[in-house]
Amino acid sequence: MSQHLTRSLILFSVLTSALAAQRTGPVGGFIPTKTPAIVALALYVLSGIVLWINFFRLGRRPFMLTLTLGMTAMAAGFLLRIVFSNSPDSLGLYIIMDMFILLSPCAFLATDYMILARLASTFDKEVVESCLLIRPSRIVRFFVWSDGITFFLQASGGGLTATKNVSTANLGNKITMIGLGVQLASFLLFTVLILVFGWRVQTRYPAAWRPQSGEKRFTVLGRHPVGDWRILFWTMCLTCIGILIRSVFRIAEFAGGYNGFIAVHEGYFYCFDSLPLWIAMSLYCFAWPTRFMSARGRQEAVELRKDPRSI
Repeated sequence: MSQHLTRSLILFSVLTSALAAQRTGPVGGFIPTKTPAIVALALYVLSGIVLWINFFRLGRRPFMLTLTLGMTAMAAGFLLRIVFSNSPDSLGLYIIMDMFILLSPCAFLATDYMILARLASTFDKEVVESCLLIRPSRIVRFFVWSDGITFFLQASGGGLTATKNVSTANLGNKITMIGLGVQLASFLLFTVLILVFGWRVQTRYPAAWRPQSGEKRFTVLGRHPVGDWRILFWTMCLTCIGILIRSVFRIAEFAGGYNGFIAVHEGYFYCFDSLPLWIAMSLYCFAWPTRFMSARGRQEAVELRKDPRSI
C-alpha cells in the first residue's frame, strides 16, 4: 500500500509540475550560489557515507534505510542545485532539485518515528503501556500516514511554484505552506510523545531509566550493544530540535510568498534548513540506533512498581 501511495504522490507532483509553462529569467526568482551548495553537498555526502558504513557494519536493519536514503537524497538535491545554477532557466532541473531538497526531510521524520517505536518495544509491556501515549505499533502507522499527506501537499504545491504566473506560484506557496504546517503540528505531537515517554520512564520506573550494570561503555566506533539507552533518547530529542527549526523556517519562507525576502535570500535557507537538518541527522553517525535496542536487563524494571508520588 505504501508503494502505491508513493507512486500516486510522485505522479501527482509530476502532473502538477507539467502545468508550469516555460518562463523567462531564473526559475525560482534567483540563481543559486555555487559555493554554499558545494559545501552542503560535501557535508551531506560525508554523513551519508558514514551512515551507509554503519548500516552495513551494524546489522543492516531495513528500517534504518529511511535515514541513509534520506541523507543520500539530500546530497542529490544539492548536486542538482549546483547543476541548476548553470542553467537557472531550466524548469525540469528546478522541479527535480526542489522536490529532492523539500521532500527528503520526510525520510528523516520517518526515521525518528520508527526508532521510537522499536526502542519502546525493548521495554517490558507494563512500562510501555504506562509511559507511552500511543502503542508502538501505531506510532509508525499514524505518523507515516500523516507524513504521506504532507508529502502530497508539498509535492503538489512545489510543482505549482514553478509556473510563470505569479498568482499560481503564490497558490503553490500556500499549498506547500499548509503541508508544512500539518507536518509541523504532527512532529510537535511526536516530540511531546518522546518527552513524555522519557519523563515517565524516569519517574515511574527508575530502574529502567538507569543504565544496566555490567554493560559495556558506549564508544563511537564500537559494534557491541550499548546498555545506556538514554544516549539514544537524548540524541532523538536533539534531532527533533533540528527538524522543528527547519519546519518553522520553511513555513516562514513560504508565508512570505513566491518572491518573499526569505525565499530569494538563500543564506537563510542554509542557516535554518540545511545546517540544522545536517547536524541533527548526522548525530546518528555517532549514536547508531540499533546498538541501543538490546532488551537485555530491561525486563527487570517492571519489578520496581510505580512510585505513587509520580504522575
